[in-house]
Amino acid sequence: MKNTKPFLDMAHYLFTSESVAAGHPDKVADTISDSILDAYLKEDPNSRVACETLVTTGLVVLAGEISSKAHIDHRKVVREAIRDIGYDDPSLGFDYQSCGILTTISEQSTDIAAGVDEAEGKEMGAGDQGIMFGYACDETKELMPLPIMLAHSIVRELRALRESKDLDYLRPDAKSQITVEYDRNDRPVRLNSVVISTQHSPKVKQETLVHDMTALVHQLAPHGFIDENTLFYINPTGRFVIGGPAGDTGLTGRKIIVDTYGGMGRHGGGAFSGKDPTKVDRSASYAARWVAKNIVGSGLARRCEVQISYAIGVAYPLSIKVNTFGTGQVPESLLAHVIPLVFDLSPKGIIESLNLRRPVYKATASGGHFGREEEGFTWERLDKVEKIKEAIRQAAYTTEG
Repeated sequence: MKNTKPFLDMAHYLFTSESVAAGHPDKVADTISDSILDAYLKEDPNSRVACETLVTTGLVVLAGEISSKAHIDHRKVVREAIRDIGYDDPSLGFDYQSCGILTTISEQSTDIAAGVDEAEGKEMGAGDQGIMFGYACDETKELMPLPIMLAHSIVRELRALRESKDLDYLRPDAKSQITVEYDRNDRPVRLNSVVISTQHSPKVKQETLVHDMTALVHQLAPHGFIDENTLFYINPTGRFVIGGPAGDTGLTGRKIIVDTYGGMGRHGGGAFSGKDPTKVDRSASYAARWVAKNIVGSGLARRCEVQISYAIGVAYPLSIKVNTFGTGQVPESLLAHVIPLVFDLSPKGIIESLNLRRPVYKATASGGHFGREEEGFTWERLDKVEKIKEAIRQAAYTTEG
């Protein structure tokens, strides 16, 4: 379809985010890593897990460091995770029954454990140094950016349609990409383009795919966002039969922007999957989202990004930075001041506040870690709104006094 709108209003701009399905090779790896983590936490909530996965044609490789009282059949967990994704047919080139599994798991370094473990007179320290970001905005009811939420909703619906067999030609691997037009006030106003690439059976016709995927987007997009100039690119190469680990090698942690905010808001660089909550790459990123979401939910800003930094073995953050992108109702320095008064951002405080020692992580591995209201996503709670407002009032009163 030719674009009949060659240029935007000069004050408008485009922003693009992508999502990938659970059957994408990188997400297969993430799901396996988080399934291993859940298996250990189910038997021993204090397990220390750092599990990396590589998947390719007919092969899964597990590597990492794990210290736990639990005894887990790694191969069984791996095969169940692959089966649940949908790779249950040898004709796909990768399936849960026939794939080989190599395991190279060792214990966590005692040097790292010494910095993290609690002891008499010593609080739990962070499992590593690093910077973590959290983000929230008022573009959607989930307080997430629209492009990534719509991209996630497409791949989630593709999975539902495949598993229900309503579209029985679909296969597990898929990608979506959404470009949204924003106005001069940073508000989303229309859907500029949609890209969907989905693995399919060899027999389905391209025109069937185009019809079904276009109808799906019309169903999921906000009302009025699709117009005559919206562009659709459905399986642009014309064929996507070979997919998943048979088509590309997958690695844990290679889709960190898909996992977070689709590029809207910064990322500290650390991946999430396969890591237990003592690893602040994961838990502090969840906490930063919790903080940012409650700030936006309180009406104190339309957009909010929170940065937190840690040092290995140190119990409390080295720094907290808030950016409200000019949308804040109070100074950013005031928000940064009250955050540690409302939120315990020590590793132990985060784990206890968000109840992170439970086996809830497999569900996070695909579809994004944020903007979801399923059970277990405790960092999505809007439970600190009133406490933030009260802390702001108290701080303002003290300053005035």
